[in-house]
Amino acid sequence: MSFVLEQETPPLQADVTGAVRVGHTRVLLETVIRAFQDGASPEAIVQQYSTLSLSDVYNTIGYYLRHQDAVEIYLEQREQLAEVVRQRLTSVQPDLSSIRSRLLARRHQ
Repeated sequence: MSFVLEQETPPLQADVTGAVRVGHTRVLLETVIRAFQDGASPEAIVQQYSTLSLSDVYNTIGYYLRHQDAVEIYLEQREQLAEVVRQRLTSVQPDLSSIRSRLLARRHQ
């Protein structure tokens, strides 16, 4: 009886927006990697995100450890994108302080 080694692809899939998700879930690659970097074990990550399988989390962490430079570049790009979105949302929100002041003034009348 011989043991056959099979080539496995990482359980990572890019969605239409370019975000990389783990397995067949909506959990983002950065979520798993940041949890791992913060000291969470694969088991703890699966407890936190129950849609993930333990094998997918281990494979994702293994992929990260083997391709750390490329994954870190991706993570940095995602952080930059998140910052752009935060700034855009902040600049679009109207200043509600004048409305609040008028409502409070009416309340006290």
